[in-house]
Amino acid sequence: MRQTMKFGTLDISYDERVLRPRPWTEQQAHWAAQLLTDPAPAGPVLELCAGAGQIGLLTISLQPRPLVCVDRSPMACGFARSNAAAAGLGSLVDVREASLESALAPGERFALVIADPPWVPSDRTGAFPEDPLEAIDGGLDGLDVARACLRTAIPHLLPGAAVLLQLGAEDQAAALAEEFDELVVRETRRCEGGVLVHLTLPSPRSRPLEAGTATHDHLAPSRGSGGRPRDPAARPR
Repeated sequence: MRQTMKFGTLDISYDERVLRPRPWTEQQAHWAAQLLTDPAPAGPVLELCAGAGQIGLLTISLQPRPLVCVDRSPMACGFARSNAAAAGLGSLVDVREASLESALAPGERFALVIADPPWVPSDRTGAFPEDPLEAIDGGLDGLDVARACLRTAIPHLLPGAAVLLQLGAEDQAAALAEEFDELVVRETRRCEGGVLVHLTLPSPRSRPLEAGTATHDHLAPSRGSGGRPRDPAARPR
């Protein structure tokens, strides 16, 4: 059944075939809009695993830029298109129903990449029976699609561009930082339902340091009460 909810200033429609927008992820859109003025290169925004498109749409409603939304789900892409039109942003938005690997042309470059990949480990997805499996299943460690998002983003970043990635916990961010030496984690923010991670390519001044491990700031694993690592399967309801 089609439903509509407020997401910031926007009315976002979705149904049971698409992951329900989480209100806490408005913080990702607000941070993304800030990064577009911080300063940022001129250029479009890319949203990977866009779902109904709410995060990218709210971002460009705050800082108008062309937006490319990518999702492999035809249902999600349909909602992203209709939500863009309803927000009066249709002329700025290009929705592509495609895999991450095939969605972009070699010469395309972006000022900001937003990604909200599935990050629940496969053996924990049964805890969320109302959510579409493909929208929450991140593989064995919850990071399969996040890795694919970063592999897609890296060759398409303009100089000075940023990636803003949503994950379940800071220890997931730390694991990705160990794998992707070509990116620098500038900041992570713990939110009500997960964490947001700001990454960039190394600045020219930091390139001589790349002979070793890249510097990754703010990456101590998240701890809950009693000092236990935060559970990345705790997808917000």
